[in-house]
Amino acid sequence: MNRKMMKQTFILTVLIAAAACFASAQEIAGDWQGTLSANGSELRLVLHIERSASAEGTLKATLDSVDQGANGIPVSSIAVKDSKLKLEVEAVHGTYEGKIATDGKTITGTWSQGQSLPLDFQRATAPIKTEHKAGKPSDIDGAWMGTLDTGAIKLRVVFHIVNMEDGLTATMDSPDQGVMGLPVTSVTRDGASLKMETKQIRGVFEGKIAADRSSIGGTWTQSGGGLPLVLKPVKDLSELERKRPQNPTKPYPYREKEVSYDNKVQNVTLAATLTIPLGKGLFPGVVLITGSGPQDRDESLMGHKPFLVLSDYLTRRGIAVLRADDRGTGNSTGNFKTATTADFATDTEAGVAYLKTRSEIDPRKIGLIGHSEGGIIAPMVAARNPDVAFIVMMAGSGVPGDKILAAQLQAIEEASGKSPEEATKDAAKEREMLALVETEKDEAVLEKELKDRMTGEVPAAQIGTEIKALMSPWFRYFMTYDPVTALRKVTCPVLAIDGEKDTQVPPKQNLPAIRKALEQAGNRHFEVDELTGLNHLFQTAKTGAPSEYAEIEETMSPVALDKIASWILKQ
Repeated sequence: MNRKMMKQTFILTVLIAAAACFASAQEIAGDWQGTLSANGSELRLVLHIERSASAEGTLKATLDSVDQGANGIPVSSIAVKDSKLKLEVEAVHGTYEGKIATDGKTITGTWSQGQSLPLDFQRATAPIKTEHKAGKPSDIDGAWMGTLDTGAIKLRVVFHIVNMEDGLTATMDSPDQGVMGLPVTSVTRDGASLKMETKQIRGVFEGKIAADRSSIGGTWTQSGGGLPLVLKPVKDLSELERKRPQNPTKPYPYREKEVSYDNKVQNVTLAATLTIPLGKGLFPGVVLITGSGPQDRDESLMGHKPFLVLSDYLTRRGIAVLRADDRGTGNSTGNFKTATTADFATDTEAGVAYLKTRSEIDPRKIGLIGHSEGGIIAPMVAARNPDVAFIVMMAGSGVPGDKILAAQLQAIEEASGKSPEEATKDAAKEREMLALVETEKDEAVLEKELKDRMTGEVPAAQIGTEIKALMSPWFRYFMTYDPVTALRKVTCPVLAIDGEKDTQVPPKQNLPAIRKALEQAGNRHFEVDELTGLNHLFQTAKTGAPSEYAEIEETMSPVALDKIASWILKQ
């Protein structure tokens, strides 16, 4: 994702994946309560920890800030080791580290959020909570929906407003991101003026209620950036459901198993789903590799589940499929934030090693299918791992990231309606920014230079987040890594496909580079194809702009699905 897209999509980044890890011998699951003293005031906190019923017994947690009315704040990572508890709550930029008492009844530690404060938890026998009693329905009770248009993508937002005896309350949904029931911290109404604040994501909606109650027009602001947002009443909640006709429904005509395996090199445990055709086998097998950003095993995006659809199609065609939650995402352990593409490649190798242990799968016919960043990882692994029999690159790149990002920005802007002249000018600015990140080695100097360049162009409250993203290990690695390095060493069969309308990994820039590198490798078993009319997700698209992804019912074109399955079965 390029820098400008990061700026735009930050307006509503509410997806917080609940990561988990193995617990120590002490049982930590349950409700814990504590009080945080800050600036003369006290905030009651309740920590809810649950252990899954799976064999792995992974943990997940949420946090309530009772006195702020913020309940169900997702805990993005939880780790227990040697009687020490570590929590990260990305939604409020907070962390907690504590020591569990030997009797398992107390946790003594420190909460860090800008400053460090002592915070002790005790097991809660009757968790404290704020009770809201239903009141007489107000004239705006009900569901209200609007669409945030960031230019790059469109996201629907739904507020569910309910009047209680002590005033209006609300929850917030982002259905295109799969986020439902996010607590709205406060709802304030003064005549026709309405203000709803969601502190967990630092978001505020302020608007005016139309006299006929047909709309609430206003502005959504998050971390200093604002977008117009007009809410309209929703009479039938079923209208909010996006049609995804390709999503398979159970019972499946194949076996499905929940599994886990270890990346011992980096101390990560991957949680995954393995689908196996009916019969004795031996079956060919593939490991699916997700694109950039923390992805679950279905590569869920904008209401679509591309890897669920792909794995279902392949398994019905006689190919076993392993798909895993990215490290630090879903039920997989590890830290996603500190990892680079090279680190994710070791997770993929762990998947290959796991498939070799399955009696149903032919160890000589294990391949990789990588989408987007996964299309970079697949050749990295195949170049050094003889156990990989073939690879499929779906919108994989053939040039370094710094070249892709500028071309990506220009393609997206033109597909979104900007003139070629404006898009070209913005792409030039992008190249200057990326060159600065690449060449300036002094981090303090780089941070100051980036801040100076962004001032006036980026909301002040958002500058720090953007700079952090640009200076992250993943971004710096992605910018400078040249996929050709690995492609020139890949001699196993390769299928490289991209959509003609892909604006994120433009095919005209990347497919020729992939073809040339494979020729240089002396590879005689490769196919490079540009698929007419398809976008980055391999949907049939009009423009290829990311703003279309959620609106298109098709998750993955049957043309792409058949191309991949038929090619694999020929190998």
